[in-house]
Amino acid sequence: MSLFTSIDLTTGWEFKRSNDTSLQAWRQVDKLPTVVHLDLMRYNLIPDPFRDLNESKVQWVGEESWSYRCSFTPSPKDDADRVALLFEGLDTFAHVKLNGTDILQSNNMFISHHIDVTSLLNFSGKNILEIDFESALLKARDIRREHPEHNYIGHLGEVERLGVRKAPYHWGWDWGPKLMTAGPWRPIRLQKYSSRIEDIWLDYTLDEALKHCEGTIFARVDGCVGDEIRLALRNQEGDVLFEKRLPVHPEGHVQAEFALQNVALWYPHGYGSQSLYYIDGEVFTNDKAVHLLARRVGFRRAELIQEADIYGKAFYFRVNGIDIFAGGNCWIPADSCIPRLSAERYRQWIRLMVEGNQIMTRVWGGGIYEEDIFYDTCDELGILVWQDFMFACGSYPVFPSYLQSVESEARANVRRLRHHPSIIIYAGGNENYYIQETYGLSYDYEGDKDPQSWLKSTFPSRYIYEHLLPRVVSEESSSVVYRPDSPWGDGKPILDPSVGDIHQWEVWHGIMRPYQTYEQIGGRFNSEFGMEAFPHMSTIMRFVSDPKEMYSQSLTMDFHNKARGYERRLGGYILENFRVSTTDFKYWVYLTQLVQSEAMNYAYRGWRRHWGKPSARRSGGALVWQLNDCWPTISWAVVDHYLVKKPAFYSIKRSMEPLSVNVLRKHQDWTAGHACPALVSHYDIWVASSKTTMVKEAVLEVRFISIRTGLDSFPPQKHAVRVQPNSTTTVCQGIPIQNPAGHDTFVICAKLVVDSQVISRHADWPQPYKYLSFDDDRGLVIRFEDDYRHKLRVSASKPVKGLVFSERPGLNFSDNGFDVIPGEEYSIEVRGLQENELLEYI
Repeated sequence: MSLFTSIDLTTGWEFKRSNDTSLQAWRQVDKLPTVVHLDLMRYNLIPDPFRDLNESKVQWVGEESWSYRCSFTPSPKDDADRVALLFEGLDTFAHVKLNGTDILQSNNMFISHHIDVTSLLNFSGKNILEIDFESALLKARDIRREHPEHNYIGHLGEVERLGVRKAPYHWGWDWGPKLMTAGPWRPIRLQKYSSRIEDIWLDYTLDEALKHCEGTIFARVDGCVGDEIRLALRNQEGDVLFEKRLPVHPEGHVQAEFALQNVALWYPHGYGSQSLYYIDGEVFTNDKAVHLLARRVGFRRAELIQEADIYGKAFYFRVNGIDIFAGGNCWIPADSCIPRLSAERYRQWIRLMVEGNQIMTRVWGGGIYEEDIFYDTCDELGILVWQDFMFACGSYPVFPSYLQSVESEARANVRRLRHHPSIIIYAGGNENYYIQETYGLSYDYEGDKDPQSWLKSTFPSRYIYEHLLPRVVSEESSSVVYRPDSPWGDGKPILDPSVGDIHQWEVWHGIMRPYQTYEQIGGRFNSEFGMEAFPHMSTIMRFVSDPKEMYSQSLTMDFHNKARGYERRLGGYILENFRVSTTDFKYWVYLTQLVQSEAMNYAYRGWRRHWGKPSARRSGGALVWQLNDCWPTISWAVVDHYLVKKPAFYSIKRSMEPLSVNVLRKHQDWTAGHACPALVSHYDIWVASSKTTMVKEAVLEVRFISIRTGLDSFPPQKHAVRVQPNSTTTVCQGIPIQNPAGHDTFVICAKLVVDSQVISRHADWPQPYKYLSFDDDRGLVIRFEDDYRHKLRVSASKPVKGLVFSERPGLNFSDNGFDVIPGEEYSIEVRGLQENELLEYI
């Protein structure tokens, strides 16, 4: 009998190129987890691939095999029955030896391995653990040749990636570099025990009143026959609410039913508290406690509502009886080299979501099943998680060993994640049915329900999305909704706006619709859409070392934008909307950011308007592509790799306020075949609310302000408004107003006031902006409120469009990229401004 111990093998490691037999080949590794690019950079054997054109200089790394080894001396075995090595993640084709004996062959970076090594360890001296990592790139090409029966079709990265269970984004994507990492990317632990709890989880149901909870706690034990286990449920304060001790089944399974009265529920942030509990499993051998395992859980009822309505079939989430407009983001891995990410870095990212009033994040299917700290923090802060399985933009093979690996991967990760209350939906992957539609692969959703026939079709991976993965989710985490893909419309075409979720890329990609049309082209749930923008200059200067390359069309800038045709697309949106009055690089950067910010304004406000009211929720959510970057680049991210927020982040934040006033005039694109601009404007004003109670005494103030003079073109208006709870309240619609100069020359400004406090502002400007003149003095005044420089006061005598303060890591603002309206003073909090640092803005 022995207490369970677990030691991380973080030090004592060396690495080398596998075929290098020289005595000097081995070099010390700083720490585990790691990947080879980090270790090579430490010795200056490769340049930083994030800088300049260096990505192209390190491609040879992915074509080599790499070896890691560790020398360690374990503590005495004592009375432990077993000693095991736990490999939480090996990237990707790994051959593991202990003291010269093969113990593991791994070919899937998403699977952990627990290997009993009791008989192989030398307890009186050193032990050598060796791991050889084959080139995943070369191995993938071999696998494709070995399976000519499959038609490999895929977008982005080498198509051979489809046959390998390695993070798809490592192969290069349209926002990230091709960096074929290898190495022990997650911890390796040496465990000693007589008995251990492998896993503990629960199933539960809540009564209709959401007050009473009944369920079952399950545990799986690896160890001695005759053990007992104590299963318990505790609240956050540590009070034991349920406890039961019972024998472990000879096969290691155990379960106990529990009931909980007056349960404290877990809510998304802004809707209630994030109440969490703990389930404990403690195993006893000969009445002595030898291992304790605890999991943090939360109780909530999460539903995907798909009722028929006047728009087709609804698609929105309901949590604890509250309908949730899921405004948020799509999440990609935050670094190309995951071991470099700290727990605090993850927390900073999730805190940004809360700061930006975002409710949901979608873990995209071309990255990784994220680190535990990611989901832990989402639990703590109330971020809903849409979790994709790791299949992206391809027709994947289905040969038997591959399917076996996929099932092991899915089962292992659903088991790892199932205790997190934040996870409310799984999807089979990302845009795989795009491939099916684009290439005309066979798919008869209604007529063919035989999974075995799918394996023989031209779209065999349907078997994965519609049979294998839903079976795993049903068996391992039955309370969580599953969808075959994102987007997916219940077997209908993937751009059908009446059902399912859609990726709306007709803005930017496709026919490049004006971003002003976002509201008109939304679906029931908009799970991807976006507009590119450059990061702030502080980030650009970190990846461009040559000042001569600091212009928008330079080789280095083009190299750091992986999007196909980005110059034509981004340039087109800028030229259609804004006056390019100078070739100054900083001004071009600003214009790209302003385009992105304006696009997000139209998307979020328009689709949140479609949230509507119960039984008529035309749009259930909006998830921007994307929140973050895996390297410093030009992309669709609204926050760059260094956590520096672009103006679009703030635009989304304002659009997602709990109470958000919105004004929109019907814009006429009079340059598209019309002889003259509109003589009359028609405008709408509405208030979007996520509050669960009515706001009975709100005041809406509306002004029409001349862009040229800053004076009111028409008398201001005031409206008493009763804002309906969790709905869209229309204040006025289709109101005509004569344009005094024969065309739009004024800004329509709306301000929502509750209890004498300004809750929300919004301004609608004439489109396009390029016809407006801002050359004269706008009377802009920016001053610090006090000597501590923690708060800015901003005002102007004439309307100012898109005031952007330059940001850098550590320098943050409570708002940015906002409009300044005469007669209004804006209070902006500033954090991290250094002594004597100049405040730059444009």
